[in-house]
Amino acid sequence: MGDLDEVSSAPITPRPPISAPPSQYHSPSLTRSPLLSTAADGIETSKTPRSSTPKTSTPRTGTPRIRTPRFITPIGSPIRRALRLTRLDPEDAWLPITESRNGNAYYAAFHTLCSGIGFQALALPVAFTILGWAWGVIILTLTFIWQLYTLYILVQLHESHETGMRYSRYLQLCNSTFGEKLTNWLALFPILYLSGGTCVALIVLGGQSSKTFFQVVCGEGCTLHPLTTAEWYLVFTCAAVLLSQLPNLNSIAGVSLIGAVTAVGYCSLIWVISVAEGRLPGVSYDPIRSGSWLKRSLEVLNGLGIVAFAFRGHNLILEIQATMPSDEKHPSRVPMWKGVKVAYTIIAMCLFPLAIAGYWAYGGRIPKAGMLTALYTYHSRDAAQLLLGLTSLFIIINAVSSFQIYGMPLFDEGESKYTKRMKKPCPWWLRVIIRTFTGFSFFFVAVAFPSFGSVAGLLGGITLPVTLAYPCFMWLKVKKPKAQGSIWWLNWVLGVVGLGLSGLLIIAGVFTVIDSGIQGSFFNP
Repeated sequence: MGDLDEVSSAPITPRPPISAPPSQYHSPSLTRSPLLSTAADGIETSKTPRSSTPKTSTPRTGTPRIRTPRFITPIGSPIRRALRLTRLDPEDAWLPITESRNGNAYYAAFHTLCSGIGFQALALPVAFTILGWAWGVIILTLTFIWQLYTLYILVQLHESHETGMRYSRYLQLCNSTFGEKLTNWLALFPILYLSGGTCVALIVLGGQSSKTFFQVVCGEGCTLHPLTTAEWYLVFTCAAVLLSQLPNLNSIAGVSLIGAVTAVGYCSLIWVISVAEGRLPGVSYDPIRSGSWLKRSLEVLNGLGIVAFAFRGHNLILEIQATMPSDEKHPSRVPMWKGVKVAYTIIAMCLFPLAIAGYWAYGGRIPKAGMLTALYTYHSRDAAQLLLGLTSLFIIINAVSSFQIYGMPLFDEGESKYTKRMKKPCPWWLRVIIRTFTGFSFFFVAVAFPSFGSVAGLLGGITLPVTLAYPCFMWLKVKKPKAQGSIWWLNWVLGVVGLGLSGLLIIAGVFTVIDSGIQGSFFNP
């Protein structure tokens, strides 16, 4: 008779409850989560041993019998998955991006549409002057499909079924996938620029459009003393900072809706007015070519960069999805993708007519600044002043609205410094100070560096991987598709091409800055 093997059942250590601030107990993602359940909810938190005396058994082969733990049995597996479905950081309930998780597909569509259509799209006809009709349409279509695919990847990677984590910010997903050091080197500056740099550009655009709107409304014989450009920047910044006091990302859903409607409005007005006024006399559609081979190559790269830079907002997708409730039966990726599909259908209906109609109307004579400058340069006297004023007003409203959603990640980062150190929510007065200081810091940069657009190509090349390359590598690292399979090859090719294109655009941007210099003067907008 072999040795006796004593097998005893040990008491199960109860799972400590996870605390969260009272403000988030009503969040749908938490009320559905079993992590907040207690014994009063009908879930047993501890068990006593079945017997105080050990049981004995005789192994069949003389070796100790191995018991299968209960938590990996078929019955225990769903429970285990449910318990780890959403690992929540209590501090998320105190930060503006994740403070409210009551979002839905409509909110997602509003935010995505407001952040997806921007002033960069007004330069698309300029790219056509370099690429021509055929290549311009082909590259615009391929880039649209490419960025929509990477957008789909980000939506799918927001939640991890293996760890139960929700990656509520782009940098969080980068840190988890690539590591903190590599993220700081490759992704930190592009993401900060896509938020802060866009806010600076919006102040410049909003201030200049405010000045134009005043001139259109006041008329040629106006006797009122006009403000300077810097003063218009200040007026716009004050309005943006005042609106930025709304507490969280869900609370600006109405603002994003207004921004989305006005973005569609001014894009449509610009191309409709251009087509209605007809083509310019002597317009040419021959692609612009410089003398040397090097300059022609740089021009083509510049055209590609303009097309790629027209699509923005990928750095905000995870933040938008973080405002939604999620559980195993109702994952947030479903309503999020519905909202994204609606938003990008409308975006396509704006960008393609804007690029094609703009190039048809102006051809090679379109200014380098894009469609807005062309509209006021060629049609300021022909077109109805009401339509020109309405276009400027829509641009101002859209710029103020877009400022809120692009500034939110920076507000969130500023408040997170306080919550991590003090372990409590940021008080309202400190939140006001943080957002006011951040907004007027953007104003200072806009006034000090008004020629921000001179280096837009260079900065666009630096930020391009955030949209077109990094999501592909994230999918390879997280999902681990079958090697040499179609999905594996697709993501490798897109990721490598995206990085290569980014490098070429950076080289072209540096060469352009060295060759032509930075236009404008400091502190003189």
